[in-house]
Amino acid sequence: MKKRETLSARRLRLEKIILNLSRLYPDISCGLIYNNPLELLVAVMLSAQCTDARVNKVTPALFKSFPDVKALARADRDQLEKVIQSTGFFRNKARNIQLCCQKLQSRHAGRIPRTLSELVELPGIGRKTANVILGEIYGVQGIVVDTHVKRISRLLALTENEDPVKIERDLMKVVPEMSWNLFSHLLIYHGRNLCPARRPWCECCPLLKLCPYGELATDV
Repeated sequence: MKKRETLSARRLRLEKIILNLSRLYPDISCGLIYNNPLELLVAVMLSAQCTDARVNKVTPALFKSFPDVKALARADRDQLEKVIQSTGFFRNKARNIQLCCQKLQSRHAGRIPRTLSELVELPGIGRKTANVILGEIYGVQGIVVDTHVKRISRLLALTENEDPVKIERDLMKVVPEMSWNLFSHLLIYHGRNLCPARRPWCECCPLLKLCPYGELATDV
């Protein structure tokens, strides 16, 4: 039976993971194209169960028709749904976008809040979206647990949990706070490139010797 990894050993392995991924992806950034905090907030809401590339194709027409909080809050729902239809789950997304903007108007003078607690009170905004906003717009460190981060952090044996909030807490224990935003971006990039869900390219991965799943997958 393999000896259980200590917290200090996991932190040391995590440092090597970040170093290797940083070398592999030296130029990382948010995959969503935006010009202001509102555009990012809406784009992240649209990105649920949808690729960033698809969202980036939809948002220019969306923000041309509805350029600010007031316009989105007062938007004709059918028209809003039509513009974002290709992102999937468009009715629910349109509803949340409109309710969110109405609440931004009534409670925050149309501005995007700067705290996690205020952001998650907005319709359609969970911890993942809130952490993206805080990191991208305000430079606040946070771990974004999307599908890539959830899956790869489990493959790397950095967590055994399935619940995103519990995964976030587990990762916060081992990832240095100054690297929370970076780590999230790195795992997202890695999930899109060398470690997709259907077929991880373990044999080409620089994390092979640091990943329990990779070692098992390539063991012959």
